[in-house]
Amino acid sequence: MRPRSRESRAGAVQSTNDSSALSKSSLAARGYVQDAFAALLVPRTARRAPLIHRGYYVRARAVRHYVRAFLERTRAASGAPRAQILSLGAGSDSLYFRLKTAGLLASAAVWEVDFPDVARRKADRIRDTPELCALTGPFQDGDAALALCFESLDYRVLGLDLRQLQRLDQALATAGLDTAAPTLLLAEAVLTYLEPDNAAALITWAAQRFPNALFVVYEQMKPHDAFGQFMQQHFRQLNSPLHGLDRFPDVEAQQHRFLQAGWTACSAMDMNEFYRCFLPAEERRRMENLEPFDEFEEWHLKCSHYFILAASTGDTLSQTLVFPPSEEFPRVNSSPSGIFPANVVTSDSQGPSLKRYGHASVLLSPDIILSAGGFGEQEGRHCRVSTFHFLSRYYDFEWKGKQVCSWRTGAQWDGRLYHTMTRLSDARVLVLGGRLSPVTPALGILQLCFCNSDDNSTEDLNVTVTKAGSEEDSPLSRWRHSTTEVSYENQKYLFVYGGRSVVEPVLSDWYFLHVGTMAWVRIPVVGETPEGRHSHSACSWQGGAIIAGGLGPSEKPLSSVLFLKPTSCGFLWESVDIQPPITPRYSHTAHVLHGKLLLVGGVWIHSSSVPGVTVISLTTGLSTEYQIDTACVPWPLMLHNHTSILLPEEQQLLLLGGGGNCFSFGTYFNPHPVTLDLSSLSAEQ
Repeated sequence: MRPRSRESRAGAVQSTNDSSALSKSSLAARGYVQDAFAALLVPRTARRAPLIHRGYYVRARAVRHYVRAFLERTRAASGAPRAQILSLGAGSDSLYFRLKTAGLLASAAVWEVDFPDVARRKADRIRDTPELCALTGPFQDGDAALALCFESLDYRVLGLDLRQLQRLDQALATAGLDTAAPTLLLAEAVLTYLEPDNAAALITWAAQRFPNALFVVYEQMKPHDAFGQFMQQHFRQLNSPLHGLDRFPDVEAQQHRFLQAGWTACSAMDMNEFYRCFLPAEERRRMENLEPFDEFEEWHLKCSHYFILAASTGDTLSQTLVFPPSEEFPRVNSSPSGIFPANVVTSDSQGPSLKRYGHASVLLSPDIILSAGGFGEQEGRHCRVSTFHFLSRYYDFEWKGKQVCSWRTGAQWDGRLYHTMTRLSDARVLVLGGRLSPVTPALGILQLCFCNSDDNSTEDLNVTVTKAGSEEDSPLSRWRHSTTEVSYENQKYLFVYGGRSVVEPVLSDWYFLHVGTMAWVRIPVVGETPEGRHSHSACSWQGGAIIAGGLGPSEKPLSSVLFLKPTSCGFLWESVDIQPPITPRYSHTAHVLHGKLLLVGGVWIHSSSVPGVTVISLTTGLSTEYQIDTACVPWPLMLHNHTSILLPEEQQLLLLGGGGNCFSFGTYFNPHPVTLDLSSLSAEQ
């Protein structure tokens, strides 16, 4: 790499510290963590989104877990030398000041290392801030020739390049670091910014130099799935690409990496597992209720693409601090037994793209599909989508897209998200529920009516929006619910189940809407009431409804499959026994084809693989996993917050939209519809 290019990338990496510091300051300001010093170490403030807060929260709690455990263990050892914390790439982190205030540095000291410019800025900030100087006690400015920017009795800040190990080793020794003392090395999102050879050298150096040490690492992984590809693209655009992910793509590879480098013990887990297994339920509830939140998919995906690792040398720390295996978070091996090929259906030349998520879609006729609502691209900006998207199949069997606005008189389409749409006829669709924001439900029942002057074309199609019920209809104050057509006493009803609301994070109730009269009615339902859920799937089957998966209480993905079974006097809840049990998932879609339930895409946290299609026989309960082959799809395919339409005669499944707000990496939309070839299912019968 040329020197100028190296300098440019170093500057880009340093800029990630500035962004991270602002996020940590915002995190503390909103009450996620107690940190009175984060705001003092940054020149300005910025309020981050709740999704960013959650991501930084779980990172902070994971690091805190290890720092506290290390200090407790070393403090308990009588006659042991002073414990040391060496923070590599520390940036503007406030760790020293938090530990000092908590009284945890009585027998410990902190060394921090970062690029010279970053270290000098931090040292200047400390010197200029009385609240910080009061904690460090008497200090010296340090010696630039020795890379020492700030020095007090228990705190030193050094400006060094981690790629220059010989100089790093000498400077730390000069700054008083004792390699024989118990040492905690921290590297939060640091190693991945180093070239693989530089990172490997640093890991090996640390193992050789510190015989009684713990190395805690937090960084990215899983580069190959859609979220991982988008994550890597983001960092490339910042000129700070992520290195080594291809070589070490998962926690198993990372563990092997450290053991091969000379560390005697090592364990690692993704942040979903840490969050659910190492944080008390009460603390999780506190965090989850701090801000309105409705980006569960991206929260879980972000956590599945970051890991916390602990490697140790020596006997003192190995048995105490390495993560114990957890039975509360069983890992599922979702090995596929088959493949469904995927292909792009339309291109930009065949009409407007369907870049949106959180929308709803319905098959109006065999050749026309309506999609409405959601969050997406419209007129060059990201917003709640106010246009209707029609996908039409023409005589050449090609699907072409068209955008239509609401027309003439009637109510205004509000661009709601996470609603349901049900076809009443070729020209009428019923819209139930949805939200405008996480604190604003979309109230009332809407009816969409379509008319055109041609036979069955969408060329001059018009849409009229009318209100079909009062805005005070309580069952409709919900989103992420399901609406399924069921039958009772030869009458057609819509079964509205689950979801969430402004007041209740998870709903477990249900309602029946008589289609003919548009009236809510009571129908007896017996059996054990299922636990509440949202973002589940629901399909009509044998006059009842099949409910699968979803996100349950405490934001826990569910694996249960339920059948609302028709009886002579109402309905009966039955649990469907699935073997092998399905991986808990949510934000998927579902269809019944030839007596088989198809669960398509979604999000799961108990498996390292990407959710494809789970096929369940509704007669035997046997389940089979199918992988989606995206070799012919030239862009990352994110299958959550999407919709799907089953075309049984063609043995195809159309996947429409999907994507989400991917943490701090930006918002991703699947640009075009995709078709899945299901013909192999028929061949197996």
